[in-house]
Formats: sequence, C-alpha cells, structure tokens
Amino acid sequence: MSEEYTSTELLTTVASTLIEDESTIIVGTGMPMLAAMLAQKTHAPDATMIYEAGGIGPDAPELPISVGDERTFHRGVKAAGMHDVMSYMSAGFVDYGFLGAAQIDRHGNLNSTVIGDWERPTVRFPGSGGANDIGSLANETIVAMRQDETSFVEELDFLTTPGYLEGPGAREAAGLPADTGPSHVITQYGVYGFDDDCKLTLEFLHPGVEEATINAESGFEIDVSDYEHSPEPTDEQLRLLREEIDPRGVIR
Repeated sequence: MSEEYTSTELLTTVASTLIEDESTIIVGTGMPMLAAMLAQKTHAPDATMIYEAGGIGPDAPELPISVGDERTFHRGVKAAGMHDVMSYMSAGFVDYGFLGAAQIDRHGNLNSTVIGDWERPTVRFPGSGGANDIGSLANETIVAMRQDETSFVEELDFLTTPGYLEGPGAREAAGLPADTGPSHVITQYGVYGFDDDCKLTLEFLHPGVEEATINAESGFEIDVSDYEHSPEPTDEQLRLLREEIDPRGVIR
C-alpha cells in the first residue's frame, strides 16, 4: 500500500470484503453503493445489487447519486418497484442489507428518526424509509456509521430499526424471521460483530487506531479481548474507486 487514502475509502474497502459472491444485496445511498460496486469489480462479480426504488441487478456505469437514480436500472435484469423489492425480502431472497444510523445500542438496534424528545427533538432525521423493513427481513444487516459517545449509546432516543432488541431470542419473540439480524457494524475505528449474547464485540481494529479509542468513543462497554487488524486499501481498490466507480469524487 503506497497511496494515502481517506477514512471513507478505508470503510468502503473493508465493507466490500464482507460481501460474498453470488449473494443478493439491498444497498442504500452513499458508501453502501460504493462498497457493493467495489465488491462486484473485485471478488464478487456475480453479486446482485437491489435498489429500494426497484432496480435489480444493474451494471451502473458509475456511482448513482440515490437509490432512485436512473443508473440503478442501467442494464439491470429487472426494473421492478418498491413493492417487489420488499416482497423479495419478505420471501427471504435478500442476503445482505446495508444501513446507516444516527444511534446504535449494544444489541445493534438503530435510531434514524430523532435525537432528543420525540415532541421537541434536537434533530429530526428523515426516519425509517425502508430501513425497518431491511433490518427486519434481510438475512444479514451490515451497518456503516460514525462512532462517538453520542452515537454509540446505552439507550436509543428512538427505536427505528430492530437489531437484536433485548438480546438472544427477542427478534423471534417479536415475530421476525429466525437467524436474521445485524452481522457487522463498521465505523471509522473498526469492524464489530456480535457475541453469543448478541452484544457488540470488536473484530477488526483499523490502521492507526488505538485499542483504547474503542471504548473511549462509546457510551457502553465493548469487548476488545479478541480482534485482528483491518487491511489497508490496495492500490487496485483505490484505482477502481477513484477512476471507475466514483471518478467525480462524489463520496470521498
């Protein structure tokens, strides 16, 4: 690795490695699109991307600016609609869902609705959109978000999307499909998985990040007893991102 890279490029390359070939992925706007497109151009050429607006299996010439961008249908296998996409998830046909969030708790539950009191919030976000459907129905959910004490919290201000709710068995008790839920959370500091109690645990620490930062930048205790270090982006990954996938540098 000889080139400098941004934190977004590091998160993107790490996230792309989580996508397996011949899988189906429902991707949201921004970094999830970058990660999925990079995976397609490297180790997962037969991964199928699905966009919430209905584009299925497209070969986008470069990064779309939203899930409704016409490029999310370019050379696709089907121009469907939102109802079809949600139906495919309900039927268990979607392997991965990529989500962002403003807050997360130790069990992977997400808030993308409000910060503060519901009636008088400090910040009001767009809300769920399709996030609740994706977090409820995709076989695995991958979350990408910024980490600090205000985003990794003991208690959410609002529960938008279920992770593991109160812990093992809670999703099934709530009527959600068995063996589903969040599998990884990616931040600027590392990659997290979930232990047997469905609590966040550190799996990979990013280059240049001190171990102590993980809990210093979290509102709850995270297990850091067993982890590896994230690989740096390769020159070829950076070339693909900068020259082919996002040549205008929309997300960098």
